[in-house]
Amino acid sequence: MKRNFTCIICPLGCSLTAEKKDETVLVSGNTCPKGAEYARTEMTNPVRTVTGSVRCNDGRIAVKTDRPVRKEDIFKCMEAIHAITAKVPVKIGDILAENVCGANIVASQERK
Repeated sequence: MKRNFTCIICPLGCSLTAEKKDETVLVSGNTCPKGAEYARTEMTNPVRTVTGSVRCNDGRIAVKTDRPVRKEDIFKCMEAIHAITAKVPVKIGDILAENVCGANIVASQERK
């Protein structure tokens, strides 16, 4: 299996080619080791940090996962985020929900 990627780790945006042979992923086109790691992860276990917003008593507040979740779990994670109602005050980093698809949902915005 062979795939092309644009690396999103740094502003260079290297054009990567990754080819999976058995359990090995060969990467070319990367300028740094981070690009190779990114391509290998995308080929074997793609993950994303999920962002969204939750209700609170005076509007909405921005949230995110505190670690990346598997790409296939993004919609399940968003369902959990939409079910949260935060109680103010909220500080950046406050955990609003624990262990949602392997990550905590944390506030990325402060509300007093």
